Amino acid sequence: MPPRSLLCVLVALALSGCNVAQKVTQVQSTASRQEGEDITLDCSYETSYVTYYLFWYKQLLSREMVFLIHQISSSTAEKRSGRYSVVFQKSLKSISLVISASQPEDSGKYFCALKELTQCSK
Repeated sequence: MPPRSLLCVLVALALSGCNVAQKVTQVQSTASRQEGEDITLDCSYETSYVTYYLFWYKQLLSREMVFLIHQISSSTAEKRSGRYSVVFQKSLKSISLVISASQPEDSGKYFCALKELTQCSK
């Protein structure tokens, strides 16, 4: 079976807060794997907040955004939800979405988002 292509597009949810703007950066724009292989999509971010959430979403063909998984900055335990898991490296300001045993229905656009929760660090 031919490889399925995944398009990774990353965006940030803008919220009011510090004068330092948050930033979420797309590391790669596409990822292609054979069916059954794991897929890793990378996201880096900048924030001056101490506590924040990172989210991964998938956009369906209908343009509906579907929540996949989240990680809170204060947790060292990496999250898993079904075939989705995250690799969170707070010190590197990086989070990756891992899709285990990829399937044809995994093809699509993926979004990473950041939500800041508390006051800025000093």
